Amino acid sequence: MKWQDIYRSRLTTASEAVKHIKSGDRVVVGHATGSPELLLKAMVDNKADYENVELVHMVSMGQSEYCMPENCNHFIHNSLFAGGTTRKAIHDGRAVYTASHFSQIPRLFTERILPVDVTVCMVSPPDEHGFCSFGISVDYTKPAAESSRMVIAEVTPHMPRTLGDSFIHVSKIDHIVECDSRPIILNPPRTTEIDEKIGQYCAELINDGDCLQLGIGGMPDCILRFLKGKKDLGIHTEMFSDGVVDLVEAGVVTCAKKNFHTGKMVATFFMGTEKLYNFVHNNPMVQMFPVDYTNNPTNIAKNDNMVSINSSLQVDFAGQAASESIGYKQFSGTGGQADFVRGANWSKGGRSIIAFHSTAAGGKISRIVPRLDEGTVVTTTRTDIHYVVTEYGIASLRGKSVPDRARELIRIAHPDFRDDLKDEFRRIYNVKI
Repeated sequence: MKWQDIYRSRLTTASEAVKHIKSGDRVVVGHATGSPELLLKAMVDNKADYENVELVHMVSMGQSEYCMPENCNHFIHNSLFAGGTTRKAIHDGRAVYTASHFSQIPRLFTERILPVDVTVCMVSPPDEHGFCSFGISVDYTKPAAESSRMVIAEVTPHMPRTLGDSFIHVSKIDHIVECDSRPIILNPPRTTEIDEKIGQYCAELINDGDCLQLGIGGMPDCILRFLKGKKDLGIHTEMFSDGVVDLVEAGVVTCAKKNFHTGKMVATFFMGTEKLYNFVHNNPMVQMFPVDYTNNPTNIAKNDNMVSINSSLQVDFAGQAASESIGYKQFSGTGGQADFVRGANWSKGGRSIIAFHSTAAGGKISRIVPRLDEGTVVTTTRTDIHYVVTEYGIASLRGKSVPDRARELIRIAHPDFRDDLKDEFRRIYNVKI
């Protein structure tokens, strides 16, 4: 049978498609800005037919109505990364958090540690050979779809057709919902003077020809703005946003010096605006892969001069980075931080950077602390971090003794907290600061 005939035979509506989901099913939801919001709304509308449907999702950028109190008898949210729309449900017990390195999430599905009944996702229209692209969300979405009993997909012309290992044939999609839905837009964040200072310090640690992993937010955007004088930068990252597009157009990011996927930017998902989505559409410079490939530390390390830049909520005197919980409360998730920090450590000439504002809560709390708060989870170990950056400078930790690491960190703490930190230093180490 021709793929066109298969495609037509599987066309349906969102409301009809979700009726194939049964009580007790585990449903994996396409990631982040590639979330199939039309299908999720149809599931909530059909909730009377469900009991204990488990929705597994990482970063939720949509409404997450399935997390609302009135829906708790119908849906259980299993969060792989707490976000703004799901955090309260976790704290209130209407959802659970499952810890995993981003690189390991596909194995939860492919090795049936978390067997998948249904994958709901958003894809591009099929090409002339019948292949749809997972577009801006390849990451764990593609491995989940390949491992699940049933795949339900929104097919929309607004999903970019990204290249690489990013495709699914229409014969592998059980229910196809054509729609005019658009991927979720994430506008550039507002940046602060503190972000600017941190961005400038981080840029000092980046050399011509380096390969970068950057996250999202005001601070990464600031870092990118300070890189406009660099040459031949490369990209191997889990995601990037609009700021990288500007550097490509300025001739700063060429990937010409990369020794792994030379000339190509490697990523696994995107979050940004139409500008970003238009840039990655059918762009042979952009190669998308599932996250167990992009975030595999051994693959990351194949890039010489790999620089990972991540953020944290707290760093203690030992240099441990707590990036996902505040005490016992889950704030975000493990994500890919440890994947890239390790990969950068193993890279020839690689460097790992943790960058963050020196304070939280409007300046009332120091993020540099003698010890992590009770219940706080260590995301990245003290032996993996090379540099810590705040608006007060750069702390170099590699090769430093434990007391010297603490001295370095106190030096870049907010001045309002340095005296107290010095007092704790003297008490803990019994040496002069």
